[in-house]
Parts: sequence; structure tokens; C-alpha cells
Amino acid sequence: MVRCTKSNNFLIMKNKTTEITLQDTGEKRYYPMGTSLHAVLADLKIQRNAPIVAARVNNKMESLGYELYRPKKVEFVDISTSSGMRAYTRSLVMVFHKAVTTLFPNARLQILHPISKGYFCKISAPDRSFDYKDLAEIKAEMKRIIAQKLPFEKIEDETEKVVAMFAEKGRTDIVALLRSLGENYSEYYRLGDMVDFYNGVLVPSTDYLFLFNLIEMYDGVLLQLPNKENVQCLENYVKQNKMFDVFQEYIKWNKITHLENVGDVNKVFKETSDFTGTLIKVSEAMHEKRIARMADEIVDKRAKVALISGPSSSGKTTLSKRLSIQLLAVGLKPVALSLDNYFVERTQTPRDENGEYDYETLYSLDLDLFNQQLSELLAGKAVQTPVYDFITGTKSFPKENALQLDDTSVLIMEGIHALNPELTKGIADSLKYRIYVSALTSVSLDDHNWVPTSDTRLLRRIIRDSRSRGYTAQDTIARWESVRRGEDKWIFPYQENADMMFNSALLFELSALKSHAEPILQQVKKNCPEYSEAHRLLKFLRYLTPILEEDIPKTSLLREFLGGSSFRY
Repeated sequence: MVRCTKSNNFLIMKNKTTEITLQDTGEKRYYPMGTSLHAVLADLKIQRNAPIVAARVNNKMESLGYELYRPKKVEFVDISTSSGMRAYTRSLVMVFHKAVTTLFPNARLQILHPISKGYFCKISAPDRSFDYKDLAEIKAEMKRIIAQKLPFEKIEDETEKVVAMFAEKGRTDIVALLRSLGENYSEYYRLGDMVDFYNGVLVPSTDYLFLFNLIEMYDGVLLQLPNKENVQCLENYVKQNKMFDVFQEYIKWNKITHLENVGDVNKVFKETSDFTGTLIKVSEAMHEKRIARMADEIVDKRAKVALISGPSSSGKTTLSKRLSIQLLAVGLKPVALSLDNYFVERTQTPRDENGEYDYETLYSLDLDLFNQQLSELLAGKAVQTPVYDFITGTKSFPKENALQLDDTSVLIMEGIHALNPELTKGIADSLKYRIYVSALTSVSLDDHNWVPTSDTRLLRRIIRDSRSRGYTAQDTIARWESVRRGEDKWIFPYQENADMMFNSALLFELSALKSHAEPILQQVKKNCPEYSEAHRLLKFLRYLTPILEEDIPKTSLLREFLGGSSFRY
């Protein structure tokens, strides 16, 4: 057994030094071999608005307990970044778990999914239920643990010993995950007298966890975290009842089929030869059933416009095509109207804070023209719709682009602003049917390691960008933070406006994405900043058992990203 925060060679090598280069400034410093990043940080006295909790060493995330023996490039990471907040959250979950098991030894804590700017969790036990008094007691115990300044110790040991240890503690979720990985050695964490597994770095000690909250939410608990923009305040609670219902529908199905965690899915993929095809068919059937329901509700509502919105790589385009098929099946005529043709002239395009053209903002669209033509179309008039030239940044109105609707026509429009009321402010709500689509991943690595919903979308985009646009993974990763900021501003605030929420994630899809994504991610060079994210995704993908995609139908939403679709894009 090796405790990774301790060095057996430090006394021998203490008179030798090694060089570090600070990534932000290029400044070089020299420290005795075996010096931890925590000691380096104390020496440098770096001041930031948010607490530093980890570091990138040669563009790989490491804990502050990491010890230096060779020259390295170091970039310290605070909780205003996604990487830093992930480290903070994992550490808080371990404290949460320790508090629960200290007070209720037979209880099970599950971190299920992100929701309402926090994480929805379930606490269950065979011999009791939990209420707000228990929650207050757990929160108090967490604060007591944090005040003790206990270290998070990373330990490495033979996998069989680690598996046996977690099996003895009843953590079958971790056992299934580690066994499916098949490594000789595995790492885990110790906090006081408790051990747990985490797929990523933690903060050095509990006193780094300065802010959190637990509140009752539905039949579980919402774990609230600091706001990355203002870390002294908690994230504002956002009510997301519709999204919660969609998550719960899939989590309930996972529980019924005993496929709650990646280890469960891996096991059946490996041991049951016929299961993969069945799981694909059932997952696709769940999609088709929900899309058919959309078409039925459009008929019942007598809606004339179907508006589809969702974040990047959520599958909006394929959903619109499959919805068109279902509308035809109920006797309606789908007509696509592209919002991309309604951009304002480039010279009128708003600019962002950097002075660049901002094509993400709602106001890059000619809202007056769009609402005027939409009103005319719904009144049965013939309309000369525009075509936008992205090279010249101008619109034209070709004769062949004339459009007229009849009584059976339904306009289908998909885009990031589709659910923003301002986009269609001139149209009565009774004529609209609003759909929000996202890849809401419902399976976790294990009880305490969730799969971020944005990771599924990022993997989809990396594969599609490489296959159809010639972009490298480095290119896609470099743009991703900007994409996410645009989603936070223009998409997520309006998602609860939807008449129907559609979860485009498929239970088998991460295993299908694996064989496509890995070779693309492996091309990211280690000396570029994007390697940190590529390495994190590769580390996650190694837990997945790959599957052949021959059973994935050509109409599957996943084909939009993998290729081989029967739809034209």
C-alpha cells in the first residue's frame, strides 16, 4: 500500500532541487525534490479572489499534495474554474458521505444528477426514512468534520485488495466499477476512518470547504455549492420541476433494470451477449415513444409552430427530423423554417465585450422581420423568406424561397433561442408548441461519482466536429467554455418554458462514443492547455466497456454525431 501524499525518498533527495515554471507568468522557481505543491503555493503567496484548490502539472490535474521530483510546468487552479469546482464538489461529497455514515451507519448516499444549480442526492436506509430534522443533523455533522481540518489522503494499492475492502463495506457500486476496469492497481481516498473512491483530485483538507448548504428537494436533498462568479455566495436556487421529472423518469427505469451505475452496464455488456442489442432497441423505443407523444400533443393543441431549443450537441436537428416523420404519420405537413436565415446584416450585428461580432445573442437576429413574416405565414399569406449569406453577411430574398402554409402545415424551427419568448413575441402562445432537448445523462460511475451532462454533449461534439468539420479535439475543447457561457445566458434560463422536455441521452451511448472519441482525444498534444480536458475525458472513458454500433439504427439521434444516419444534415 502506498500513501501518495508521502514520499519515501524525500530524506535522500532533500539536498537536490528541481525547477518549476509557473504557467501564468513564465516565472521559474527552484525547490527541493519532494516539495509538495501545497508548500510551493505557501511560498509563492498567490492572491486570488477564489480559493486555490488544485493545480495543473504539465497540463494534467493534480492535487496540492503532489510532490515535485522533475521539472514541471505548474498552473494553480481555483474554484472559479470548472476544474477547481469539480475538485471542491468531490471533496464536499466525501464529507457528506462521512457525515451520513457517522450518524446513520446503514444509510446509502447517492449523488444522482445536477439540477437547480446544485446536485440532487438521495439518502436511503432499509430501516428508516429521513426528514428535515435528519438533514439539519447531517449538515451540523458536516460542519464539525470540516472544522477538524482533516486531510484527504490518496492511497494506491493492488486492485484486488481495494475491491475486497470495498466489498466488505458493502460498496458494490465501486466493486463493479473497479472490476470492469481491470487495472493492477487502484487509487482511493481516506478521510479519518472512512474510505471512498473518486475519479479525480480532491482538495488537501476539509477546511478548504468553506461554503455549502443542504436543502430538502422533492423526495431527496439538494447539495448547494458556491457561485463560481462570486464564491462567497451560494448558487441561487433555480426551480426546474420539468427537468427534474425527466431525470426521474430515466432514473426510475435504470433502477428497475438494475443499471444505475457504469459498473452495472459494463457487466451486462460483457456477460450477456444478447443484452446490448436489446438495450439499444429499448432505449430507441423510449425516444420514439416520446417523439410520437409530441406529435399527438401538437394535434391536440392545434399548434401551428413547433419550437425546438437546447444546448450544443443536444440533438436538435435529428429531433426535428424525427418529429417531422411523426407529424406526417398523424396527417400534418411539417415545414422547416431556419432561424439562421434571419440574421441581421453583418454591419448591424452586436459586438461582445471583446469587440467581436456576437452571433450568440438573440439580437443578432432580425426580430422584426422574423415576427412579421411568421405572422403572415400563420395568416395563410405567401411570404418571400430570406436566405442569409454567411460569407457576405447579407440577406437576399430569392423567388424560389417563397413559402405559404395551409391548414395542415406545422412550422418547425430549431435553434438556441427558440424558447425565448422575445423571439416569437408577436405570436399567440396557443399557436406554439415548445420543446427543450438536452442529453441528461442518468447513469453514474458509482454512487458518489456522477457523469456531468455536459460531458456527453462535449464528446458528441468532438466526434462530429472531427468527422464532418475537420476540427481537432483541441479546437473543439478550446471553444467549449465560450459555448457554455452562451448556453448559460441564452438557453438555460428559458428551458422551463417548454411544453415537452426531451432527454436525448441514451443509456448505451457513452459505450458507443468511446471507440470514436478516444483516438481523437489522444491526438491532443500534451504541451497545449486543452490537454488537461482531453486527459480528463480519456480518464473517464477508460471506465466504459465499448460496444459495436452495428445495432444502432440509422434513424438514431446518436447517428447525427457518429455518422451513418439515414437523415440528411
